[in-house]
Amino acid sequence: MRISNELSDEIILTELGGRLAQRRIARQLSQAALAAEAGVAKRTVERVEAGESVQLVTLVRLCRVLDLMDGLDQWLPETGPSPMALLKEKQAGKGRQRASSQRTAPVMKSGGRSWTWGDSSS
Repeated sequence: MRISNELSDEIILTELGGRLAQRRIARQLSQAALAAEAGVAKRTVERVEAGESVQLVTLVRLCRVLDLMDGLDQWLPETGPSPMALLKEKQAGKGRQRASSQRTAPVMKSGGRSWTWGDSSS
């Protein structure tokens, strides 16, 4: 079964519990052995596998013993900096810059002599 938004919380918990049970069995661990390695009660493992709600720390402990931590990293991957944070970082490295450098008056030639803006003689 593919887990998606359309499924109820109860169905998702039941599916996750079933997957954890399959992983435990594939690793040839009893519920008691998994519980002992994870530092939780056997009844807690039974509850997880039955799809009951448990504390997040319990799930993390079970995933660690079942070698599923990489899966948790993929489930909630780190996010990179936001575009605004990147822009602020880029701007912090530079000082404020003007759009153009120092302006010079345009030079125009008229009749062989140089003429500049503001020159009143024609």
